[in-house]
Amino acid sequence: MSLALLVTWLKFVHVATIAGWSAGLIALPFLYRQRRGLEGQPLYRLHAFTRFLYVALVSPTAFAAIASGTALILLQGTYENWFSAKLVGVSVLTGVHIFSGLLILRLFEPDGVYPLGRFILILTVTLSAIAAILVLVLGKPDIEWPTVLARFFAPGALSELAGQIIGVTK
Repeated sequence: MSLALLVTWLKFVHVATIAGWSAGLIALPFLYRQRRGLEGQPLYRLHAFTRFLYVALVSPTAFAAIASGTALILLQGTYENWFSAKLVGVSVLTGVHIFSGLLILRLFEPDGVYPLGRFILILTVTLSAIAAILVLVLGKPDIEWPTVLARFFAPGALSELAGQIIGVTK
């Protein structure tokens, strides 16, 4: 298989899994809101479905999205400023994903609640991160970082920072 064909397939997988991951992260808060007032068997069914969605569908899709994106980075060597900004958006989605997993553990306890304010906040953060990623990937804007951030996002900066932390120098 040629490199160009491999990159094309990886991009297809990456876009599909990002779409699935995003859809799952958007759907979960709506399921959490249905928790209000449920008891007994209906609560158990909602909990089972929510856990299934998170564990069997959303989490593997997130893993595939991040893995395929990482492979694309390695194959294409994308080191543009818009790409660094996109990774910030992906890290926000990752944070929302982790928060959702922790929430599922607590929400379905007998006294679990999911207030409207939290619903609006999480949905706004999720949709904003998805929109920002789309704008950055489709527009590929020419972004100039302030000097402090430019050094942080430069290729090899993580290696230098890690070397300083663990005491290894080049």
